[in-house]
Amino acid sequence: MLVVSKRIHVTIPDYIYETLEQWADNQGRPRASLAAFLIEVAVLEAQKTGQIPPKREKPDKGR
Repeated sequence: MLVVSKRIHVTIPDYIYETLEQWADNQGRPRASLAAFLIEVAVLEAQKTGQIPPKREKPDKGR
């Protein structure tokens, strides 16, 4: 399966941005990379705990 990255625009409160900036600086990585990692972790955890239902398989269109 080919993995392709997508971009989204997220608006966050100033205090969260400043904390994210400090965290990213402490790790020596860009804010966007840290934010992407945190979103990925949160989504995977939500899937694991059942907060996000599993994807339904799309029906095969005659193949």
